[in-house]
Amino acid sequence: MALKDQVAAALAAVPDPDGGSLITSGRAAGIVVKDDGQAGLVLAVDGLDRTAAERLQAAAEAAVKRVAGVTSVRIILTADRSAAPAATATGARPAASTVPGIRKLVAVASGKGGVGKSTVAANLAFALARAGQAVGLLDADIYGPSVPTMLGITGRARVENDRLQPETRHGIKALSMGMMTDPNKAIVWRGPMASSALVQMVEQCDWGALDILVIDMPPGTGDVQLTLAQKLKPDGSLIVSTPQDLALIDARRAVAMFGEVGVRVLGVVENMAGYSCPACGHVSDPFGHGGAEREAAAMGVPFLGRIPLQMDVRAAADAGQPISGDTAAIFDEIARGVMITVGL
Repeated sequence: MALKDQVAAALAAVPDPDGGSLITSGRAAGIVVKDDGQAGLVLAVDGLDRTAAERLQAAAEAAVKRVAGVTSVRIILTADRSAAPAATATGARPAASTVPGIRKLVAVASGKGGVGKSTVAANLAFALARAGQAVGLLDADIYGPSVPTMLGITGRARVENDRLQPETRHGIKALSMGMMTDPNKAIVWRGPMASSALVQMVEQCDWGALDILVIDMPPGTGDVQLTLAQKLKPDGSLIVSTPQDLALIDARRAVAMFGEVGVRVLGVVENMAGYSCPACGHVSDPFGHGGAEREAAAMGVPFLGRIPLQMDVRAAADAGQPISGDTAAIFDEIARGVMITVGL
């Protein structure tokens, strides 16, 4: 029996509080087992209080860890069971997104600017590509497009057969309003015009077949964000915040906005969390520490990872290159969490 099937069988032996097992009830879904024995799954805990949810998570983790060959277990909790991927023990392929040719849409958002959202979006896309996914990156930050710089793209986007052609860099396809406008001129558009342009960039671009399209959303919770969420219907959103209270207030608003339009929040990423002095090695926290993780717990959404404040991250972005080293490994882990949750 394959290791993934053994994990599913172990979960089938764990009782569901509402009756049946975690597999038959659909609470346990998105089971993934990597070659090195790392297992991951999504556990829906809707209808359970915090204590019951923690007990169920512990029972599921213990059951999976008892499977010979499993080296570690990662469980992502979600309270939106209707939007969770169907159990994959039968090998069923997850449903496609609303855009033909693209299986999943994931929005990377923030309640305010300046928190490193575009850096997270780009490096999440790189990490998904390293994991073997066919990835696209749409720079939807129409008034301040930064993806061309972060991917080393110069020049204008090409049009063939009346369809925009994305540029391919570092294994991902990318499109940005910065590839269609003069970089030295401001884009002065009202909300409806900007919203219409961005929807067309998704639907009239020759993306080809993608496993996942990462959308770098504009900061805030205005007309453009609402239109993208309602018309494109992303499979989930990832919220980026720095640890300090001011950013967390706006992150709360972003989570609330996606709740209003029925888009599942996949989790929160804490950016610029801790600075290690390259000269002496002293670690300080100029923006605080752990605030986004505590806020995620308070809002009942997963905490996906913490990105340190590092000069290498800034240098890689300016040079149009993916980051490397320990920080790249953090993004690989975040990408695994996203893939498990959306069913890739």
